Amino acid sequence: MRAHRHTIRSSARIATAALVLLLSAAAARAAKISTVASTVPSNGDVNPYGVAVVPTTTGSLTAGNILISNFNNSDNLQGTGTTIVQVSPGGSVSLFAQIDANSLPGPCPGGIGLTTALVALKTGWVVVGSLPTTDGTAATAQAGCLLVLSSTGQVVETFYGSLINGPWDMVASDSGGNVSLFVTNVLNGTIAAGGNIVNQGAVVRLDLTISAKGSPSLQAITTIGSGFSEKSDPAALVIGPTGVGLSPNGKTLYVADSINNRIAAISNPLTRTSSAGRGATVTSGGNLSDPLGLFVASDGTILTMNGNNGLMVTTTPSGQQTGRVLLDNSGSPPGAGALFGLADVSNQGIFFVDDAENSLNLFQ
Repeated sequence: MRAHRHTIRSSARIATAALVLLLSAAAARAAKISTVASTVPSNGDVNPYGVAVVPTTTGSLTAGNILISNFNNSDNLQGTGTTIVQVSPGGSVSLFAQIDANSLPGPCPGGIGLTTALVALKTGWVVVGSLPTTDGTAATAQAGCLLVLSSTGQVVETFYGSLINGPWDMVASDSGGNVSLFVTNVLNGTIAAGGNIVNQGAVVRLDLTISAKGSPSLQAITTIGSGFSEKSDPAALVIGPTGVGLSPNGKTLYVADSINNRIAAISNPLTRTSSAGRGATVTSGGNLSDPLGLFVASDGTILTMNGNNGLMVTTTPSGQQTGRVLLDNSGSPPGAGALFGLADVSNQGIFFVDDAENSLNLFQ
């Protein structure tokens, strides 16, 4: 599988000192990796994208398990995957949701193609992005939506509209009753440009309130980042701003600027009422080569998965790239778009999905 992108989601419980020590070698090296489970459900969906650690046991969800969304169907057509699987750290796999585009409770322009935008909330709700196609090509891609699922995997509402245009990745600030979703969007002018780079990628914040009864209520959508580079691509469908992660104090939102091999920082993301543009550059170049998923550890260390060199890279908030480790050396170049999301579960190590193998792996 060669489709692109993926997300990073976690409760920030990684043993940061051990992680930094693990990745502090001056040169990339082979990692100790084991396969936890296949991410392919019974309907044959492939291309695992989104990763989210379940925070609360409720309904069909078990705390500490990992949810994984699939972007491709069994024919390997991008933007047509409809399933979310749930995997335990020990490798037990179950189907959490299979979404029918014809049975949605609200609009989702274009249908279903589940992206890297996936979060599991403390209250049991799950939110996933859809960037759908009809034939696996960018020419048929449509705006999609965000789908809100219950803890038993049923879609209960959709968030859609002009500011939701190709939701690609997502992270949440979750206090229980109030949630802010930060979503990257990659279809603003992309398809019309026919493969040329356009600087219209955006980051939006959706503010939700969640009560004891009823589904999450959308209060506002605000564009907090804009002007990110994006383009359509035959192998990756779309390349644009991907991974997003919040600093531990919530004062900075980091964005993986994939085309420009850059990590950007948007200040005051929780309270900002206007766009910060492309944000400030934290770091660029070096070991970054098509950064995709992005995760922020408990001490503020930024981890990025790279699509063009198979590396996971650590960066300090001040911009120093402090470590790298080779997680995938398949394909040409190494990695070849295989690395997507990562998460930590009970300090067992780093769990990540491998798009080339359609698997959830463990790095120790």
